[in-house]
Parts: sequence; structure tokens; C-alpha cells
Amino acid sequence: MKLDFKQIVIVILSGFLLSCSSDETATPITTTPPVVIPPVTPNPPIASSINYLALGDSYTIGQSVCTTCKFPEQLKASLNTMYSSTISLKIIATTGWTTSNLLSAIESQKPESNYDLVTLLIGVNNQYQHRNFSVYEKEFPELVNKAIMLAKGDRKNVVVISIPDYAYTPYGKALSGDQSATISAEIDKYNGFAENYCNNNQVAFVSITDITRLGLSNPNLVASDGLHPSEAAYKMFVDRMMPKIKTALQN
Repeated sequence: MKLDFKQIVIVILSGFLLSCSSDETATPITTTPPVVIPPVTPNPPIASSINYLALGDSYTIGQSVCTTCKFPEQLKASLNTMYSSTISLKIIATTGWTTSNLLSAIESQKPESNYDLVTLLIGVNNQYQHRNFSVYEKEFPELVNKAIMLAKGDRKNVVVISIPDYAYTPYGKALSGDQSATISAEIDKYNGFAENYCNNNQVAFVSITDITRLGLSNPNLVASDGLHPSEAAYKMFVDRMMPKIKTALQN
């Protein structure tokens, strides 16, 4: 049986319409993308043995806190836990030291220039003893350069820490009376000079001054003498410092 042209057209159109109807009613296939869990990035390795030198004053020796509570000891313990490295710590610091005292101590003790990490926190006694600011302007750069020399001549291994603000302690408040703002402004001046010098000379600078300015609102951040930072405050110092410390040791 032969189909005429009209019948052929009808058959073709019918097939086309059935095909479209099938496509429109088909249930779309959806796929759930796989859950991608980002890999855990371990801390890049550091040397198995680290020599650490801490330079400073009472804030470095941890006046009025336990032996292991000072920030250099807490930093040592944190690094040991984080990397399982052996950390050797030497401290050159004494309560009341100015920049002049620290320079003299380094000259007399003659430490070796073999340190993988050197921290420097100095200047509060220049301010407290009303030394001329020009002394700090001259001696702070000298101390940074001494620190670099002791850090195997590598400025990347030096971390400078800002001066705490003792105006925000019970002792500082009682001592200064209505001079708290003056003390804070002067400490800001010292810290501003130190930070600018470090930034201009590619030396790491870590500001912890804001932590110490919580001392009156949070007494737990002040040691039993009512003046120096507590163990908890030093822990906050270490947490703030750690990114710069890691960078120094990983390089």
C-alpha cells in the first residue's frame, strides 16, 4: 500500500509532536556535587634545635609571675608543642633596665651570634625615668642592629615587641593620678618610633600595648604586684606574636 504525500506529512508531524511531548515530561536528572574537604595544612617544619635570645627588661623576665609564666618561657613551650623542636632559651634582661643598660649588658656578656630567634622589648624605663626621648631615638636602632647581628645577621629572625602601658594598672593609676593620659601618650610616642623604624628596616614588629590597656577593666591581666602583666596577659602576648615567630623560624 502506498502512502500519498498528505499521509506522509501527517505521519512525520505526529512523530515530531510525540517526541516533543516526551522531552517536556521527562524528569530532569540532578546530581549532588561531592563534598570537598580541604586538606589540613600542617605547620611548615622548622629546625629540630632552636636557639632563642630574649632581650629586654622586667617585662621580659616576668616580674612577679612564676618562672614559666613569663612570655619567653611560654613562647618556648608553645614552639616545643607545635613543632616538637628543642628550644634553648637565653634571657638578657633585668627589672629597671633602660636602652642604655641593655646595650651595656650585651657588650659585657658578649653573647654568641648564633641565635635563630631574637625578641626585643625595651623602652618603658626610658619613659618611666624621664630620660630624654633622644636617647631612645639613638639607642633603639643600635639595639635592633645588635639583635640582627646576634640573630646570625638575619633581620628576619628578629621580632620587636611594643612597650606595655602601665597607666592601665592599679599601680600606674595610683602613681600617675590625672597623668594617665600623659603616660599613655608618651608610650605611644616610643612605640610609634619603634614601629616606624622596624617597618622601614624590614624588621617584624608586634604590638601588644592594647592588651595591657585592658588591665583596669580585666584585673586578671595584671600580676600580683599591681603593675606587671600576669601569666594570662603574657599568654595573649605569645598568641599575638606567634604568626611573626613562625615566619621567622620557617625562613
